[in-house]
Order: sequence, then structure tokens, then C-alpha cells
Amino acid sequence: MINRISQIGRLLAVATLVAGLGADVYAAPAYKAAVKAAQKTAPKKEPPKKDEPPISAPHAILIDADYGAVLFDRAADQLIFPASLAKLMTAEYVFHEIKEGRLNRTDEFMVSENAWRKGGAPSHGSTMFAALNSKVPVDDLLRGVIIQSANDACIVLAEGIAGSEADFAEKLTKRAREIGLSKSIFGNSNGLPDPGTKVTSRELAMLARHIIRNYPEFYPIYSEREFTWNKIRQQNRNPLLTMNVGADGMKTGFTKEAGYGLVGSAVQNGLRLIVVVNGLSTANARADEAKKLLEWGYRNFDQRILFAEGQTIGAAKVYGGASGHVDLVAPSQVRVMLPKSGAEKLIARIVYNGPVPAPVVRGQPIGALKVWRSDNLILEMPLKAAEDVGKGGLSRRAFDAVTEMVIALFRAGAQRL
Repeated sequence: MINRISQIGRLLAVATLVAGLGADVYAAPAYKAAVKAAQKTAPKKEPPKKDEPPISAPHAILIDADYGAVLFDRAADQLIFPASLAKLMTAEYVFHEIKEGRLNRTDEFMVSENAWRKGGAPSHGSTMFAALNSKVPVDDLLRGVIIQSANDACIVLAEGIAGSEADFAEKLTKRAREIGLSKSIFGNSNGLPDPGTKVTSRELAMLARHIIRNYPEFYPIYSEREFTWNKIRQQNRNPLLTMNVGADGMKTGFTKEAGYGLVGSAVQNGLRLIVVVNGLSTANARADEAKKLLEWGYRNFDQRILFAEGQTIGAAKVYGGASGHVDLVAPSQVRVMLPKSGAEKLIARIVYNGPVPAPVVRGQPIGALKVWRSDNLILEMPLKAAEDVGKGGLSRRAFDAVTEMVIALFRAGAQRL
């Protein structure tokens, strides 16, 4: 099997989608129809401005929550100190343990002296003021982490789940890899200064998107405005919740090493965006930068349909089948975020390991559709077979074998040139 970039027919080719006006399209008819539809729906605007959104944050990224498409990024892959934004990972780990049945929201954990001194009232940091040696339910500890940014709640959860904060941190890093965060590392549960805790802005956005999509039963906690524990009421620290941008989560952070940071999510007209800013010098700057980036995204981008649900997107070559190819469809409607100016072009490729051996069963996963806007990968969606393809006769299999042999020889010769 080899990795192929395919379009309908037996020719191996790159299928290119161009959404810019007047551009040529080299693709299957489905691609052409999708591009024409996108062009027709693009509002006529003045030539787009090339300047970036009006923000000064040294680290920032804006993505759409549906597909993770990047609308803007700046130094988003540089490892940075997350401060309390690391608590998103602690929350995700607890959510996952509950979802898997290894932990219950009603389980209670003891507040150790270590948790009390390092994260409680004596620490003079962000805390839920959990009393020494008291027992706190997991559900309340989660609200302490999410709403109050409580360091003591994080340590109590860490010790209750893993026995020690160091062991819990190892679990966080392992879990980060499981959900696709390849760079982020965690040295503790709460983001307090630690050389072993670093993340990237891009992976913070990915983590936020993962939480929103996979834990709908927990995400609403991020929008709760206040939480009271030990008779002390504290307000949610996320300033976006009161800034009329449709925000409903997620988390703020600050240490001298990290500066002021924020991960936020908002919904306007059914479109959810996720914003990350970090390295700001004040809390006000953090809030203003995040708000400006969200507003820039909603003002400058639209979500458009490229392919309807069930529409044939392309085809994959079949080896030894009754048919030489199988049509491919996406599991749902295919939508992308495009600038309202309509001036940027899209490049789309169908990538799969092929040829696909027969028989092929309808619904069988086969490769993926990848779409780029300029240099940004804005969509990667799995594709599946639209139909059954049975095994072909002996002559058909022999023909396919010879074809693959010729292609292999041609490729080997080309590599030697």
C-alpha cells in the first residue's frame, strides 16, 4: 500500500479547490460545484486588507470549534508557561475519569496539609479555602478549579486520584499525548511556577476544543458566574463572560513568569470560536486582546458549505475489484471558515493508502479530505466508501496487478533521476 492523493478516475492527481474569483479548478465535478457555490455565496467586498487583527499579544491563536480551523495565529507553537491555564488539563483528566466510570462526582477527597499549605489560605494564592483535613466532593472540587481557579482544589484532586501531585502530573502528560497534544508537559496540577510545566497556545486551543466537544455535561460549569465554599463566595475569573461577545467559558491564568493569559470560547449566530492569548502585562490587556480577536474573527469570517451530506467528494482506486474505483463521501456536511472577502483560495486533497483492496464495504473508512486556506490546514475530515465494491474476476485482478507493477517501476525510475 502507498499513500495516494486522488481524484475520480484512475489517474493519480492532486485535486485542487480554488475559492478565489476567476481561478481555474482542477478536480472532479463535485469539487467544481462546491467551489462555484462558495463563490456565489461570498458577499462582494472591497479588496481585503492584509493587516492582521489589531492585537499586541505575543502569543495568540483563534480557531473555529467545529473543525479546528485556524483563523489567526502568532507564535502559537512556542512552548510557554501556562500559569493557571494548565488547570484545563487537570479538569480534562477528571472529566475523563468520571466518564470512564473510574471516578464519581460524589466521591470525597481529603484536604492534606500539603494541599492546604501550597494551595490553600496560607499560600495567599487563588484558593477555594478548603479547610485542613476536611473532605470535599469531586463535584465541588471541580467548581473550585474551574470557577475559582483554586490551587488547593487541584492538589486535592491530584493526591486523591494519583497519591501525589508528581504522579498526577505524569498522568497529565500521558493523557495530553492521548488526546493529541504532542508538546505540552506538566510538572504539577495547577500551573504554579515549575520548569516542568510548559504548553503551546495551539495546544491550549486544541485542549479547549476537546473539552467542549467531548464533555458537554461538564462544559456549562465554565459559564457559572460564582461559587461558594466554606461560606466564601467568589466570582468567576473569566472577564469575557461579561463583555457581550457571546462567551461561555473557559479559563484565565497569571504568574510573573507567564504573564497574563486567557483561553476563551464564544458563540455568535451558531458559530463557536476559541481564542487563546498569553504573555500580556495586565489583566485588562488580557481581556481586551481576547475580545478584540474574537470580534475580528466574527467580523471577517463566514462558515460556508463545500459539500452537502452524502455528496460524492471524490474517489479512491480499488485493487482487484469489480470496479476500478469507489466513490468517497464525508460522514456529514462539509463546511469551512472563509474570509468574507472571498479572496483567498482553497486547496483540497483526498489522501488515502491505496489502492484499496477489494472487497470494499459501504461505510468503510478510506482516507481523509484535507483543505488548506493559504498555508493553514483548515479542515481534515475522514472519508468513507459510498458503496460496496465486490471482488473482480481473474482478468480484472491480473490487470490491476500489472498496473501497480508499472506504477511502482515508474516511481522507482523517477526517484533515481
